[in-house]
Amino acid sequence: MEQLNLGHHESLGSVLRRGEDPGVAPWLYAHLVNNYDAQEKQFFCDDVQAQLRRVPWLVFHSDNYFLPALFLIPRYERELARMFPRRDSVFHHLGRYLFHPSNTVWSMVMRDHDEYFARADERVGIQVRTFSWAPISTDELYGQILNCSQREDILPAVPSVGELAANADGQPAKQKAVLVVSLHGEYSEKLRDLYQKNGSTGREAVSVYQPTHLGAQRSGEKEHNQQAFAEMVLLGFSDAVVTSAVSTFGYVGHGLAGLRPWVLGSPVDGKAPNTPCRRATSIEPCFHSPPNYECRAKGDGDTGRMVRHVRHCGDFPQGVQLVE
Repeated sequence: MEQLNLGHHESLGSVLRRGEDPGVAPWLYAHLVNNYDAQEKQFFCDDVQAQLRRVPWLVFHSDNYFLPALFLIPRYERELARMFPRRDSVFHHLGRYLFHPSNTVWSMVMRDHDEYFARADERVGIQVRTFSWAPISTDELYGQILNCSQREDILPAVPSVGELAANADGQPAKQKAVLVVSLHGEYSEKLRDLYQKNGSTGREAVSVYQPTHLGAQRSGEKEHNQQAFAEMVLLGFSDAVVTSAVSTFGYVGHGLAGLRPWVLGSPVDGKAPNTPCRRATSIEPCFHSPPNYECRAKGDGDTGRMVRHVRHCGDFPQGVQLVE
């Protein structure tokens, strides 16, 4: 399996480059990784799919949520419409149907859920991811998170001195639990300190917790991957979600929850944008590396303009996502 890569002799792209019929091969490899070329992209063409139906064994490798491109293939249109009456909830249903946590992961989920989420009246998930190509300071990003959350009534405002005195003897009317998921612990610490020291308006008691803050991503480690999946599942219990733009971790979390998240805008020159966040137009994850191939013309095309229900992503315009 490790030898299967772009340009492999038995890959779909190599067969097409040789001018051979893919349908007569005993098996084929489809390379659907982000570096795929024009020949491999023909996997999403109707005529090539007709040939692939005759292949006994098809092996494919991908690092993308490529499902939106299947909706470009005419022969599958009716069946996909029958399976998914609402196109903007495809990942939500597939994720809940296919993602079955192991006993170890489920124990992590239930432990944290029972301790922090179970008794809350409202559950808020905040997923924070930073990227080297979009640098921003911790204080700047924390301010953006708080600005977004309070502006959109996801988190309550902090009371003034007069309001604090007036509410001193009152009991909170609502318990709001905030789950922060990040590689870094500073954001949850700042939020926790804010509400512990100042309380909140509207008689809401806000509790903030973060299961882990590992400092760096370690995708090759089993325990790290288990914890990451557990936190994605925990986000799926949220009633409202704030996520970082372009984060596949966030896509899975809000997709499992079946929610349109509030997406934090990417920084510009190290500063948060004037509009801290926007509501996503779809529950669906973004396909970051669409084929952008016009099958009939056998050349470049714009995947986000081919059919009504596949459009460019709000958080990553180069990508596409399913919309209703």
